[in-house]
Amino acid sequence: MKAKYFKASELAKRQDIPDIFQTNNHLIYSSPATLAYNSPGAQGFGVKRAGLSVPESVMLIVSPGCCGRNTSAITTNDDYKHRYFYYLMDETDIVTGRHLAHIPQAVKEVVESLKIKPKVVMICITCVDALLGTDMERVCRKCEALVPGVKVKPCYMYALTREGRKPPMVHVRESIYSLLEKKKRHARHVNLLGFFAPLNDQSELYCYLGQLGITKINEISRMKTYEEFEEMACANFNLILHPEARAAANDLEERLGIGSIELSRFYDLESIHRQYQAFFQVFQKTIDDKQDYQNALKAYESLPHTLHFAIGETLNADSFELAYALLKQGFHVSAIYATYGQHAAYYVKEIAKMSPDTRIYCNNEPSMLYYDMSNITVDITLGKDAAYYHPHARHVFFNEDIQPYGYQGVIDLCTKIGGVL
Repeated sequence: MKAKYFKASELAKRQDIPDIFQTNNHLIYSSPATLAYNSPGAQGFGVKRAGLSVPESVMLIVSPGCCGRNTSAITTNDDYKHRYFYYLMDETDIVTGRHLAHIPQAVKEVVESLKIKPKVVMICITCVDALLGTDMERVCRKCEALVPGVKVKPCYMYALTREGRKPPMVHVRESIYSLLEKKKRHARHVNLLGFFAPLNDQSELYCYLGQLGITKINEISRMKTYEEFEEMACANFNLILHPEARAAANDLEERLGIGSIELSRFYDLESIHRQYQAFFQVFQKTIDDKQDYQNALKAYESLPHTLHFAIGETLNADSFELAYALLKQGFHVSAIYATYGQHAAYYVKEIAKMSPDTRIYCNNEPSMLYYDMSNITVDITLGKDAAYYHPHARHVFFNEDIQPYGYQGVIDLCTKIGGVL
């Protein structure tokens, strides 16, 4: 038995998505490579940590003990130590839904137990309530009636909906920004939506927004108080930096009239350049990004172009776009471990032209149990999942909280790679 994969040249010719990349067509193999992201409450900003991005908030996790247990690792961080509370469901709760009548009282007890009263209580529920069909919006309204002055919002840690119309990480963003209420707008204010941690302070995006006359850039991760968070409702427009924030941006446009512009994260220099040019044209202005372009190009050129990369999907990048960018710069990409879909079709076609033998695997396809690293050349792995497959290569996880973006993102990546060489 061998791990299943497609060469880029094979995948580029197909009009369909092969079964190995459609996780509803096969069992899920929760290998050590996939455990980092298989649960919406696992590492990084899963639903539970993301829900507490709202300043002055706490969270009540309503779940069986097994679902709440993995939160204990997060509570070792001083920023979260006293912000998680638990309502542990027993078998009767699971069978009858009895817990729903008790949640408002539990929220009341949490609020009353705290010396400093929270402004928001996020209620995190699991697949149990997905199967029960719980109307959590109704439950939250009952909670608010018991704790005047405190807002209560749901967070859905529904792994079952991960590939649905509104996956957990899409819904949690929408839930967070639904707290914003209409305020007087300021023409020179903008919100950056998409990430739960700030961009690198050195990112050129801040400078470019300043060139457009923007005087205030709002990022939820930099907010210290709930009052500061509420000021996001004053923004003239939203910049969507991650596609999972689209639903939240649409809701803000419908409710508050705040329009949005979407900017993607690229590692291909030409794509970064074209996007900035198009962005400035919206404001009928031009941008001189030549120096930033050259700095990023020098970062790529500082690395040996004999390197062979293996790219996973647990990193701050789109795996296929990153492979495309590295190949364009003359590097080698031996393998990609990621879920292929329509979003990646363009990049796979381009990858096939430059590197037809690049292998594309699906991390959670059961045959990955038989992955053989002996017949593939890998010098550097990008992403913790790729590192699992090639323990003897040099590893760049590149999944820190601080987010890389634009030309500075390229420099950040090359700095990390250079650091392990």
